[in-house]
Amino acid sequence: MLRTLSIRDFVIVDAIELEFSAGFSVFTGETGAGKSILIDALALALGGRGDASVVREGAARADITAEFALDTLQSELQGWLAANEFDNDEGSILLRRVIDSAGRSKAFINGITATAAQLRELGEQLVDIHGQHAHQSLLKNDAQRRLLDNQAGLQDEAKAVAAAYKAWRALTKQREEFETNAKNVLLERERLEWQVGELEKLAAKPGEWNEISNEHSRLSHAASLIEGAQDALNLISESDTAPMLSQLSGITTRLGKLVDLDAGLQPALDMLEPARIQLQEAVYALNDYLGRIELDPARLREVERRMEDLHGAARKFHVEPDDLSQEFDRLSEQLQQLADASDLDALRAQEEKLKAAYMTAAQKLSKARAKAAKALGTAVTAAMQELSMAGGKFDITLQACDPASFGLEQVEFLVAGHAGTTPRPLAKVASGGELARISLAISVITSSATATPTLIFDEVDSGIGGGVAEVVGRLLRKLGQDRQVLCVTHLPQVASQANLHFQVSKHNSDGKTLSAIAPLDSDARVEEIARMLGGLEITATTRSHARELLAS
Repeated sequence: MLRTLSIRDFVIVDAIELEFSAGFSVFTGETGAGKSILIDALALALGGRGDASVVREGAARADITAEFALDTLQSELQGWLAANEFDNDEGSILLRRVIDSAGRSKAFINGITATAAQLRELGEQLVDIHGQHAHQSLLKNDAQRRLLDNQAGLQDEAKAVAAAYKAWRALTKQREEFETNAKNVLLERERLEWQVGELEKLAAKPGEWNEISNEHSRLSHAASLIEGAQDALNLISESDTAPMLSQLSGITTRLGKLVDLDAGLQPALDMLEPARIQLQEAVYALNDYLGRIELDPARLREVERRMEDLHGAARKFHVEPDDLSQEFDRLSEQLQQLADASDLDALRAQEEKLKAAYMTAAQKLSKARAKAAKALGTAVTAAMQELSMAGGKFDITLQACDPASFGLEQVEFLVAGHAGTTPRPLAKVASGGELARISLAISVITSSATATPTLIFDEVDSGIGGGVAEVVGRLLRKLGQDRQVLCVTHLPQVASQANLHFQVSKHNSDGKTLSAIAPLDSDARVEEIARMLGGLEITATTRSHARELLAS
């Protein structure tokens, strides 16, 4: 549930702090006062797109913070927070979005830097926004199909069908290209076979270039290495004139005797003894090295030939010598793929296999859609009766079509506005008012089926009025018994049903227009409902009517 919303320097808002509660809340105000600014600001905090134009003129940045209570959220959301390291123990979640005057955006979740994509992913689980133009999208088949799939929870099944279709069509294209360009494929295969054969004969091993380079350096400098190691060994232990090891041994022996006379020499002796041991270890290491290294002109020539072979192949294949083994693996894989692709029978068999997988997934989706279409049609038809469309009917047809990424059928919404008429496509028969009512019915029904704790309706009651508006208000109030419902409305019949009423107004300050939002007490609420009923001139009659609406 949305607990608080803080807006700073957003469009025509300088500073607003709002607190929300459970139930049904409405936002009303004069046209142009900025009623939808609240929705736009919240959408930005939920990861919506924003640029420098949202920053209030003269301000450095727009800053929106939304706090949500966690106690009513689903366990999946808490798991998401933990998995993304945004978890906390405070029983709430804090979303913040900052956009500066240069259009740069920053996002935060619980004070931790986040991406706009993470805000959107989290926001989809927190809030469901129904925009004022949502009914227009209902005229499009794609939107109708997505709505049905979302209502029935078939998003994963639809994605699986799309993935299966993509794999099937990709192989079909590959098979068709092979049939068209068989000669070119054969030439490419021959080229790859020659390249793979060359590298197979070379048999370059991973890391071989570094190993053979080191060996070449050692062999080509063997004489210098032997001479240097022998000189070091002579100086340490084999010199005829006082080698270092003998001198150090003599020093430690003499100091060992003097320590008995003065213990102050013990620290020096303690440091010299490890040095003597290290020198002795160096003698062992040098002897071992000299025992292994030798002048080997034949091996040197062999190594030089190998280096020439590797270097020549690297130039031929335009890679580094150390990458020859990877190049062999890459070309071998290409050759295998081409060999598989060149087997027309195998291609056709695999194509049929992928087609069968697609058909299985698509047919499963079709059955689920048929069941969901019947249930949604029945629910919307029932809601239409409440919205002054007595005798009206809402149907969802699934028209078979050629296999496509979305499945085996087109989804189309049909409506009959009155009893005794045949349902026809929504785009052809619904008037503006009917379309708005049907859209609202669908919004309420689909929202009831989701786990989203906060629902927002932004003037979705546009195009309706009178007794229907009062029914709409009652529907939203009923929905607010289970969810938090926020609604921007221009209808007094809807506003009167709210548990909490906010008024949006605008005023001038230092020559600039600013918007403000404030909760209304009972007396102020009567005045606002009266204004909505009677316009600028409020009379005792309109106030009386306002009290009647609030009491109903």
